[in-house]
Amino acid sequence: MRTAHFTLDPAFTVGEVNPRLFGSFVEHLGRCVYTGIFEPGHPTADAEGLRGDVLDLVRELGVTTLRYPGGNFVSGYKWEDSVGPVEDRPRRLDLAWRSTETNRFGLSEYVDFLRKVGPQAEPMMAVNLGTRGVAEALELLEYANHPSGTALSDLRSAHGDKDPFGIKVWCLGNEMDGPWQTGHKTAEEYGRIAAETARAMRQMDPSVELVACGSSSQSMPTFAEWEATVLAQTYELVDYISLHAYYEPQDGDLDSFLASAVDMESFIENVVATCDHVGARLKSQKRINLSFDEWNVWYTSRWHEIENSDARDWPEAPRLLEDNYSVLDAVVFGSLLIALLRHADRVTVACLAQLVNVIAPIMTEPGGPAWRQTTFFPFAQASRYGRGRVLDVRVDSPTYDTKKYGETDLLHATAVRADDGTVTVFAVNRSRTEPLPLEVALSGLGLTSVAEHSVLADADPDARNTLEEPERVTPRPAEGTSLDEGTLSAVLEPLSWNVIRLA
Repeated sequence: MRTAHFTLDPAFTVGEVNPRLFGSFVEHLGRCVYTGIFEPGHPTADAEGLRGDVLDLVRELGVTTLRYPGGNFVSGYKWEDSVGPVEDRPRRLDLAWRSTETNRFGLSEYVDFLRKVGPQAEPMMAVNLGTRGVAEALELLEYANHPSGTALSDLRSAHGDKDPFGIKVWCLGNEMDGPWQTGHKTAEEYGRIAAETARAMRQMDPSVELVACGSSSQSMPTFAEWEATVLAQTYELVDYISLHAYYEPQDGDLDSFLASAVDMESFIENVVATCDHVGARLKSQKRINLSFDEWNVWYTSRWHEIENSDARDWPEAPRLLEDNYSVLDAVVFGSLLIALLRHADRVTVACLAQLVNVIAPIMTEPGGPAWRQTTFFPFAQASRYGRGRVLDVRVDSPTYDTKKYGETDLLHATAVRADDGTVTVFAVNRSRTEPLPLEVALSGLGLTSVAEHSVLADADPDARNTLEEPERVTPRPAEGTSLDEGTLSAVLEPLSWNVIRLA
C-alpha cells in the first residue's frame, strides 16, 4: 500500500487546546447516576454513597468539565427537588426516559462528586427552558453561586453548603429544536427565551459563560437556519453554541462508519460558518465558539426498539443505552477525538456523552466491579497527551470509497505540541484489512526520539471488554517505529488507534 505522509512544523498551528475539550456528561438517565457514580452500600462507597472504584476510573480517564443534569432530563427538571435533606426530596416521573426519579442524588451530591474527582473537574450546569424559564434559572443561579445574605444563598448554607458552587458554564436548555424535547420550541421562540434568560443571568453574575442550543444534529431539517435565527437574538449575550452528534453503522456499512469524523468535521465547519455569518451581519467584533457538548458512538437503533415497546413502566434507574463497545467502535471514537482536536481553535468545550453505564467508557455492576470499555483508552490518552498547541496536519493519504462520504483518506491524524516541546501524534488507520505505512517530516521541532508508540487494535474487530473479560482489549506497544534524520516512520496496523509520543 502507498505510504501516507504529512509534515509538522511549529510555525503552522491550529490553536491551543482548551482543557474543557475533555469534558463528559452525567444525566439522570438509566444507570449513569444510580449504581453508576452513586451507590450507597457498595463495598467501595464513601460516606456520601459515591463509588470509590468509579471515582478512581474517572480520574484515570482525565475528565475535566462535567455537564449536568441533562440532556433531555433537564427539560422537566425542578432543581428544588434535588436539594435539602434527602428524606424530604420528592419522587418524580421523568418524561424524557419514562423513569421514576428519586432525587437521592442532587445538586450538592454532583458538586461533591466533582470535588472528589479533583481540582481539574469543572461543573457545567444546564437550566430548564423546556417547562420552566427565566425566574427558575435565576433562582438556581442564586442558590448555586451567590455567597450569602439572600434567601436562596442562605438556604444553600442551611443545607450544608456554606461555600458557593462557583458554576461558570451554563447551558440554556437542551436540544430545544427536537420534537422529542419536553417544551420543544421553534427557533424564534427559543431564541427569545434564551436571550431573556441570558440577559437576566448576566445581570446577576456577569462572569457566567453561556451556551445557546444549536441543532441536535446536522441532519435536522432546520439545521443552520436554526443557528442563524437563534444567534440573531442571542449573539452578544452568549459565548457558545452547542453541537450534538452520535454515530453508528447504518445497514452494515462499516466503511462509512469508520469515516464518521468526516461528518463531524463538516458539522463543525458549517456551524462556524453560520456563526461568523451572523457576526458579520451584526457587524460584531465578538467571536462565538462551539460547545460540542454531546458526542459519541451510540447504537440509537437499539434504543428505538426499546423506546417503541411497552416494556418501560416508570422504573427506577433501568438499564438503558448500555452499549458495549468493540475495537471497531473505539477506532471510530478515536477518530472523533481527532476531529475535535483538529478544530481546537473554535471547539473549546466538548462533552463525551456519557460518563458511566449509559453509552459510556466506564461500566459498573450493582454491588460488583467497574471496568473500562474499549473507548476508555483513546479518551484517557487524548486527555493526558493532547494538552498544548495543535499543529496543522494536512495528510497525503491513500484513499478508499465510502457510500456516505465518497472518497475518504485512510489516515486520519492530528498532532499536539506540549509546553515542554514534546509532540504527540494521534492517528487512525481506517483500513479494515491493510496496514498503513506512515512517514512524518519534522521541521524545526528539535525532536530526536520516539518515547512511545501505543496502538489499540485486535485481530478480531468485534473484541470488547465485558464483565467476564474486563481486560480483553487494552493498548499495547507497537514495534518498528523510528525517528531518523527528522523523519518519523511507522506502520499503522489495520483498524487501529495510534498514539505516537516524540521527544
